[in-house]
Order: sequence, then structure tokens, then C-alpha cells
Amino acid sequence: MEESEKSSEPVLEKTNVDKVDDVSTRRNDSVKSSQSKPRLKLFSKVMEKSLQWLLDNASSTLCVSFDRFSHYFQPLSKQNPQLTEAMHKQFISQLQTLVQKEIATVIEEGDLQVKFEELDRLEELAKDTPQAAWRPSGVPEQDVCSGLVSYYKKQEEYMRIQLKKLQKENAGLAQKVQAGRENITHTEQCIAAGVEEWRASLEDLEACVSTLSPSEHFGSL
Repeated sequence: MEESEKSSEPVLEKTNVDKVDDVSTRRNDSVKSSQSKPRLKLFSKVMEKSLQWLLDNASSTLCVSFDRFSHYFQPLSKQNPQLTEAMHKQFISQLQTLVQKEIATVIEEGDLQVKFEELDRLEELAKDTPQAAWRPSGVPEQDVCSGLVSYYKKQEEYMRIQLKKLQKENAGLAQKVQAGRENITHTEQCIAAGVEEWRASLEDLEACVSTLSPSEHFGSL
């Protein structure tokens, strides 16, 4: 019995250590996840406070106060005010739930977590930039002109690069055309020289034939 108790004690200690490690690991993961989503938590908190403020202070426009709610159910509210109050509480609860679902849908469909992470990355990159980021001046004409100037400068640089490429291509094509013309000229000269030689040979042959008499022709036959 003593040996079995001694052997079970290390197992229990190991199990307890594993549980403690598991709990600490989960806690660290939860802390990391909460630290990795500060903007999303802040956004959710702001939306929750905005919703609560809306329910508390917008009674005149949204008809969420009990007085305005009971006004539309006057016969029921006079006969059974407790039921009207319960209906009003249920209405407020359902309205709050629907708005929270809509906010969750916006976060999911808009992929706000990725957008917030991208914003964190841009903020981290901006820390090493001493120059202040661009801000609107408040004068739309100046802001539009400043934006258009940078855009036109980029377009001008792009067109300049494309122009250099086209000029280089045109220069290469011009060289090929010039080489083709030179080849044509050389071929024409060779043909002309061959024609002149053929004419000279023909004239020599005609001269040789004209020197012979007709009797010599018949005699040769």
C-alpha cells in the first residue's frame, strides 16, 4: 500500500503541474488575443456605448421611452400597465439585440479586423517617418490642386519613360529599314552589272556573227 501511495503521488503532482501549465497557457493566449485586437475591442466598446446612449437619450425620435411606447397602446396600458411595461422591456431588449447583431455583421462582412491590423501596420511604419503625413488644409481648391499636381507628375514621368521606350524601338526599326534599303541598293547594282555584262556579251556575239559571210555559213553546214 505504501509503495502504491508513493507511486501515485508523483502522478498526481504531474497532473496538477499540467493543469497549471494548461491554465497559464490559456491565460497567455487570451492575453495575446486581447492585445492583438485592441482596435476591434475599442470599436466594439464605442459601439456599445453609442447604442446605450441612443436607447437612453433618443426617446423622442425613436419612441423607445416607456411613455411614448405606452401612448401607442393606450387601451392596454390603462387596463394592464404591468403587461405594457413588460412588453416595453422586451421591445428594448430585442431592439438592442438586433442592433448588436447588425454591428457584428458589419464587423464580419467588412472584415474590420484585417482593416484594423492594416491600420496598425501603417501606424508602425509611420513611427520611423519624421515627416508629418498629409492633412487637408480646409480649402478644397488647394487640396484638389495639390492632389492633381502629384498625379500629373506621376503621369508625366510615366509618359517620359514610355516615350524613351518608343524612341528606342523607333531607332532600332530605323536601323533595320536602312539596312534593308542598303541591301536593295546592292541587289539593284548587282542586277544592273549583270545586265551590262549580258549586253556586252550579246554585242560581241552579234559582231562576231556579222563578220562571217553567208557562203561560209553554208559551207559550214
